[in-house]
Amino acid sequence: MAKKTKKQKNKKIVAKTEVPKEEILKKQEENTGFNKSKTYSVEEAIKFARETSKVKFDPSVELHARLGIDPKKGEEQVRGTVVLPYGTGKTLRIAVFTSEKNEKDAKASGADIVGGEELINQIKQSGKIDFDVAVATPDIMPKMAPLAKILGPKGMMPSPKNDTITTKIKDAVEQLKKGKIVFKNDDTANLHVALGKLSFDDNALKENIEAFITVLKKSKPASSKGVFIKGLVLSTSMGPGIKLSI
Repeated sequence: MAKKTKKQKNKKIVAKTEVPKEEILKKQEENTGFNKSKTYSVEEAIKFARETSKVKFDPSVELHARLGIDPKKGEEQVRGTVVLPYGTGKTLRIAVFTSEKNEKDAKASGADIVGGEELINQIKQSGKIDFDVAVATPDIMPKMAPLAKILGPKGMMPSPKNDTITTKIKDAVEQLKKGKIVFKNDDTANLHVALGKLSFDDNALKENIEAFITVLKKSKPASSKGVFIKGLVLSTSMGPGIKLSI
């Protein structure tokens, strides 16, 4: 074994230290003039989202909403769909659950995965989900009950409220591929959606954001009292939250 030289023995090992995310965000704010306590227009928020993003990949642009609902009440659940004018920038994998007689049409619709009882049993046994959105025809729904515990917590269980239970499979798949998104509040009365990529131009992001906010405002449950949208925050992956004027 070779002996270590004096220089090697005296060499100090310098440990790499990670810079806290909070410190990184603070520096980003100082360099751009962004103030996290202020509210901004959609145009201003997009500008700051670009200036404060320092990641080396194309991040998603996300909108987070704080809602004035009681998430424990079934009648105050907020869910719906909206077709984004410029899509999300993500290619969705769509699974269609249907009976054997409809499988041919479902495959022709452009769905990525098509199946019936066999597919249901496969997911039930493995617990694995290889798709982003599930669409189903009404006739297969009674057999999908065992998947409620797997798909439900992820907000992926087909529902007539978001048009994912339908006999018009072709239309449903086409709209989802074009940029239709499904949204639903979580158990803390918040809602989170991805509305595009930072590489989109300003107009595309603005139209997507405004299209979603317009639909969200119309989604207030009848039993919800007081202010419905309590706060809106725009952010990018790893970026700071930018408050929007409501």
